[in-house]
Amino acid sequence: MKRIIPLIIIIIFNASCYGQEILTPQPQAKYITRFPFVQYSGGVIVIKALLNDIPDSLNFVLDTGSGGISLDSSTCAEFKIPNRPSDTVITGMGNSHKVSFAFNQTMHLPGLTINALNFHVNDYDVLTSVYGEKIDGIIGYSFFRRYIVKINFDSTFIEVYSPGEMAYPKSSTTLHPVFTTLPIQNVQIKDRRKMDFNFYFDTGAGLCFLMSDQFADDSGIVMPKRKPLLTQAEGMGGKLQMRLTVLKMVQVGRYKFRNVPTYLYKDEYNVTSYPNVGGLLGIDLLRRFNMIINYPRREINLFPNGHFTDEFDYAYTGLAAYFVNGVILVDDVVPGSPAEKAGILKDDIIVAVNNNFSNNIIKYKDILQSETKKIQIIIRRNGILIQLYIQPKSIL
Repeated sequence: MKRIIPLIIIIIFNASCYGQEILTPQPQAKYITRFPFVQYSGGVIVIKALLNDIPDSLNFVLDTGSGGISLDSSTCAEFKIPNRPSDTVITGMGNSHKVSFAFNQTMHLPGLTINALNFHVNDYDVLTSVYGEKIDGIIGYSFFRRYIVKINFDSTFIEVYSPGEMAYPKSSTTLHPVFTTLPIQNVQIKDRRKMDFNFYFDTGAGLCFLMSDQFADDSGIVMPKRKPLLTQAEGMGGKLQMRLTVLKMVQVGRYKFRNVPTYLYKDEYNVTSYPNVGGLLGIDLLRRFNMIINYPRREINLFPNGHFTDEFDYAYTGLAAYFVNGVILVDDVVPGSPAEKAGILKDDIIVAVNNNFSNNIIKYKDILQSETKKIQIIIRRNGILIQLYIQPKSIL
């Protein structure tokens, strides 16, 4: 026994020292800067930044669904930003291809300069046509991994902090996603039945919720009597056909949302990494929280904001329009949709919506998000102005 007692004491002493080492406080997160952002259709976050010594500010989408950081190919051409071909393959919705890289670039945000960034180069012309504003790139993992990022949708300001200890708001909820380069969150969903599954936490997706067709079919989650409606959407590879429906419930952490608009997507390139991930949570749902995105601690903190009880957009028109060469051009009209019944045709130019002649595609889309009102649309067809009326219908 005399030989055993000292051994036990040593083990206890070592365990005590080890415990103290784990509990050693980490440095406090330090405030770095604060700057505004704007939101485009679907709640997508766009911030302005300078690149290298280029005097013009550029528009970047802030995107947790991006595994790096990227520049638009036309932006590179305009400002003569050198880039080199690579064997790196980028896969997005509707496309998979090799990309070039612009190496060792410097980004200047208000109050923050980030050096040694390697941008992959992509074509974001379709995003520019969706929002009617030039999209010069996407800021993703290469930025988030370095900082703690607070996004406040009430004030439309972003705050950036150095990694470290940070107190989260009282009554908030902290998620602990699985982090690769993209955060993957376990979400509870309910429609035909209730189940838990993994979904990407994607601030760059201008929608509420998306599921791959394969996940939806294998899980049998969608009520069979509900018939999804065909619609056109946009991805990295261009324009896509999707189907639009609702789920009875989507729960993120302890927060439940009822009758959530949901896109169903034929994922030919397996962007969603099924069967590990079933789809994604988009910013049109997530904008209902002020959030602290803490990649260094592998946490995302959510606090309901002033938009938490905003109604979802259930309006369906079957109309797809884009800002092209200074005009808003109808690109697709779904057969049997409210747009077709209104007499709208492909290649019509939308001049005004409800007497709004701003030629602002985001404002026009906002006006069309009403499933209870008949909406006036003035279009130009073959040089002639025509007044039409469209009655959006609800997807509920």
